[in-house]
Amino acid sequence: MNWKYLRHCAWLDTRARFVAGTPRGGSLLDLGSSDGATLSHMGELRPDLKLFASDLAGQPEKYPKRCAFQRADFERDSLQWPDQSMDTITCMQLLEHLHDPTHLIREVARLLRPGGRAFFETPHPKSLNLPSPPCQVKFTLNFYDDPTHTKVVKMEDLASLVQQSGLQVQSTGISRNWLFAMSHPFFVFMPPSRKKFTAYVHWLGWSAFLIAKRRQ
Repeated sequence: MNWKYLRHCAWLDTRARFVAGTPRGGSLLDLGSSDGATLSHMGELRPDLKLFASDLAGQPEKYPKRCAFQRADFERDSLQWPDQSMDTITCMQLLEHLHDPTHLIREVARLLRPGGRAFFETPHPKSLNLPSPPCQVKFTLNFYDDPTHTKVVKMEDLASLVQQSGLQVQSTGISRNWLFAMSHPFFVFMPPSRKKFTAYVHWLGWSAFLIAKRRQ
């Protein structure tokens, strides 16, 4: 969805609501930016922000033109930005691809300014019990439909790692876009499609989130 026209409705989406809380003209680092689709939505929502991104592969040619990019292995590499240089860090659908997220979380803690916040989103354990979609629809419904997933990250384990890094857990919950979730009943009797499964996972609450804050 294009947030350019919905900037006053950020409350409809867990991710957007978090990004909307970034200080005016602040800095936002997106980790695991992949094809840049989510990062572009952030830019639509907050065109005033200074954007930064990092990914092991990534497609930086698709990222907003004002975005600075670093290619990095999150389990080994140090990120190139200075200590306490970021107001906001987003890490969405990334932790489940790592064998050990400890190094990444320490980097997040290093980069956050006092009062800065980080948003972690990862598949909920319920995704382990879901059926895979029909073969004609490419969509990750069961956790292992994505062969690059390593293991489910439980929120209590993530909270422990975050606290060990010196950050404070601010909140946890289920990540949803309520517009997509409310469209689910309209797709129930329709043929399988990406739109149908997207509505379903937002209705179900397929992703869990944790917000961490660096103390002032």
